[in-house]
Amino acid sequence: MSSPASPDLRPGASVVPAVFPGDTNPRPPLISRAILGMRVDVTTYADATARIIDWARSAQARYVCASNVHMVMETNDSAEFRDVVNGADLVTSDGVPLVWALKALGVPQAERVYGPTLMLHVCEAAARARLPIALYGGTSESLEEFVLFLQTNYPGIEIACLIAPPFRPLTPEEDAMYTQQIVDSGARIVFVGIGCPKQERWMAAHTDRLDAVLLGMGAAFDFHSGRVRQAPAVMQRLGLEWLFRLIMEPRRLWKRYAKHNPRFVGKFLLQLLGQKIIDRGRTASRS
Repeated sequence: MSSPASPDLRPGASVVPAVFPGDTNPRPPLISRAILGMRVDVTTYADATARIIDWARSAQARYVCASNVHMVMETNDSAEFRDVVNGADLVTSDGVPLVWALKALGVPQAERVYGPTLMLHVCEAAARARLPIALYGGTSESLEEFVLFLQTNYPGIEIACLIAPPFRPLTPEEDAMYTQQIVDSGARIVFVGIGCPKQERWMAAHTDRLDAVLLGMGAAFDFHSGRVRQAPAVMQRLGLEWLFRLIMEPRRLWKRYAKHNPRFVGKFLLQLLGQKIIDRGRTASRS
């Protein structure tokens, strides 16, 4: 399936993704907002899971992005990557700062739909629906540990395919081989854990080649297998998950956070200011 055309994403604009041909159980249109030009959909764990399972049941080719500040700023710096994310079938508010941003843009009911937690909801539903899943990313060891976690917590889950690609650009032959493995496995849901922005580009490039729902999950494999610690719940609620991860992996992450976080705050405040000026002008024109 080809990705939908990028919608009009003026600051604060409400976006209603199209209903796609072949939907067997079309759900209500999503409310969305543009955060620095990147679409973020207002959804819940239950709603997102239901959409993913509906798509998977009918073997529809879709992809889902779990967005945070890092992703917003990557799209801000690259028009090509912005088109990749805005072309997704669902973009969840993975990071707490994006929930705050959605509320500031007039969506008070916005809530966090965190990728690693969404993954567990989808795995539970996939086990009940007997929908085979595939895991793409990580290392052989981390995948084995994660498989044990899934089999322990979701009895009956069908794990059709495990692929730990090398940590380098793939050759065309390698890419074709891995893609065919997923096709041959019959997986209807593919969890992709190769990091942002690589995983989002991979999903966009492979959607038309796989009759499955692709979900970009970042470090979820390592989180759930216990290889990497997640931030305490209180730090997550306060929007300080980035600080916890920085403390855990300072050498790898300090440049990312130093580059992206201050710019996100400044640019989003400018977006809000611009939206307020537009809103005041519209109000004045009506009076």
